[in-house]
Amino acid sequence: MRPRLRLGMVGGGEGAFIGAVHRLAARFDDRFELVAGALSSDPGRALSSADAMGLPSERSYTDFREMARAEAARADGVEVVAIVTPNHLHRDVAVAFLDTGVHVICDKPLSLTVPEAADIAAAAARNDRAVVVTYGFSGYPMVRAARELVREGALGAVRSVQIEYAQDWLALAPDAPPDTALGGWRVDPARGGSGGCLGDIGTHAFHMAEFVVGSAVQSVSAEVRISSPGRQVPDEARVALEWADGAFGSLWVSQIAIGNRNALSFRVFGDRASVGWHQERPERLEYARLGEATRTLVRGDPSAGAAAARASRVPAGHPEGYLEAFAQLYREASDLLSAWPDRPPGDTVADLPGLREGVRGMQFIEAALESDRSGAARIALPSTP
Repeated sequence: MRPRLRLGMVGGGEGAFIGAVHRLAARFDDRFELVAGALSSDPGRALSSADAMGLPSERSYTDFREMARAEAARADGVEVVAIVTPNHLHRDVAVAFLDTGVHVICDKPLSLTVPEAADIAAAAARNDRAVVVTYGFSGYPMVRAARELVREGALGAVRSVQIEYAQDWLALAPDAPPDTALGGWRVDPARGGSGGCLGDIGTHAFHMAEFVVGSAVQSVSAEVRISSPGRQVPDEARVALEWADGAFGSLWVSQIAIGNRNALSFRVFGDRASVGWHQERPERLEYARLGEATRTLVRGDPSAGAAAARASRVPAGHPEGYLEAFAQLYREASDLLSAWPDRPPGDTVADLPGLREGVRGMQFIEAALESDRSGAARIALPSTP
């Protein structure tokens, strides 16, 4: 058995949703062990969080830079750190740990701005360390099945991509105070970024579009909207996507769509067939071939394909969901990091989102905002190796 990777965490103290998700995902396949953390900048909350998670007090820190230095000096120091802080801290935390030789698993989006993303990329390159970005929805087995069908040519040439991510948690009553505590740092441009919904959920949708199609979007044209008086960041956006081969797409994200919780969905249309998937019904993929009745492919069935089988853990009929999808990225991250700097045998991490995908997300946000400022002008996205 391979030894568990020693994992540290920055952010994610008691009561933090995404921190708990990362910890559960990391333990799901028994590949990681949480050994240290800077779980909060508040000393009391940091210590109580560490105690609740079974961390020794001497490995509970209130400053991530102190943690990076102290763990680097230990023979049993952390090998990889999970960053689950508000976005404005991602760059500084990532660079601090990369510069001490520690790999990084960062929640999306990668940073606050494109230049900050470039700083992380430079730190990863000069220290020869990996950066994984947790676009967790790409870990679902039936998303992998859709990607496999496109890659194998079952859809033919991709013509159109429709993707949306709708939520309603920022749909405030007309007489509500502007941006109550409900929004928190996510609606603060200094901490969450100027993209608002584009960074919070739009990067998920954009990554999903490129992930399933298997190629990079060439340009975008966007309109963004702020619906609530006093809000400083967009809560809804419509973005036209165009691929180099002529495929065209439409991306809609909203956090004011009443009646929607986490309604991420996509449809991909080729000249031979189409596929469609919805995150709130993740075990099923709709597959329609030209001139034939639509089929429903179900996770666990042989018809779902090899990619879905590789990302599955239990037999059909035992539902797998969000946590298992997130855990798939941690499983693939462990394959990558345990073999570092070599690639794992058989390239088992080909689907794992990393530094390239993190940078692409930031480029998408910047291009969409620039397009909106320019009257929905078409803005080219940079080519990313």
